[in-house]
Amino acid sequence: MKALHYTAYGERPVVAGLPDPVLSAGQVLVKVAGAALNPLDVKIGAGHVRDFFPIPFPSVVGTDLAGTIEHVGPEVTGWSVGDAVIARTDPGSGGAVASHAAVAATRLVAAPASVPLGLAASLVTAAGTAWQVVFEVAELKPGQTVLVHGGAGGVGGFVIQFARQAGAHVVTTVSPPGAEIASKLGAHEVIDYTATDFRTVVSHADVVIDPIAGDTEAASLDVLRPGGLLVGLNVPPDAERAAGRNVRAEFVFHGSDTERLAKVVAAADAGLQIMIDRTVPLARASEAFDHLAQGHAKGKVIIQP
Repeated sequence: MKALHYTAYGERPVVAGLPDPVLSAGQVLVKVAGAALNPLDVKIGAGHVRDFFPIPFPSVVGTDLAGTIEHVGPEVTGWSVGDAVIARTDPGSGGAVASHAAVAATRLVAAPASVPLGLAASLVTAAGTAWQVVFEVAELKPGQTVLVHGGAGGVGGFVIQFARQAGAHVVTTVSPPGAEIASKLGAHEVIDYTATDFRTVVSHADVVIDPIAGDTEAASLDVLRPGGLLVGLNVPPDAERAAGRNVRAEFVFHGSDTERLAKVVAAADAGLQIMIDRTVPLARASEAFDHLAQGHAKGKVIIQP
């Protein structure tokens, strides 16, 4: 099979032929229609999270895939050849950015009917993370105000939509190219962070969702009400500093959950908008990886075999 794979930590991943996956008990073979790249893929390849997700080499890139079951392995029930599915593989195993992938049946969810299968992988981690943040961690309520940094990003765009669904007033920061995107997704207020300090616009927010960290995290404490919540998505926020400002801080690292992903699929079939930055053939997957790593993506980067 053809696959985008790492050859060593710190090396740019390349596309080449690798042995076809061999199914273990409890797995299915998926013919991949599309795979979505995530910032975690960059961190894994760079070795930044090797203490949590050590990988062997060669290691196929990616966790998020959509495709059709081509073979059902032993001890698999409930799935059949031809079923359209989406899945998130274990980050330490990867395997998504390839023509075929061996996937544990326990990680499968039926693909949305209303989304082209080649694009459905865009929902897996990005929308799953957004759902986790909005409904499980922040537990946003009608009438609350949430500030979403990076509202034109892969996760931020879904956060905006789920926050609107929860009845919150949504404010977001974006660069100029992302302003129209964030507005179309439903943000009530869109702030160009290159021209305006968001602290001059936002105050007494109930929740701030921050995928950036650093100076943005520190400045976000200034706009939260007492008892408000800062949710960090990039690195664990400084909980002690937050407590000193009388606010809470939590870190969300997305964990695979098929029940949650099934809710995301239902949301997609109910009209959830999916932002696609670009779709790229597998032969050019290294270029797509570079684009994501450089921080240029607005929405999801999809690789299609």
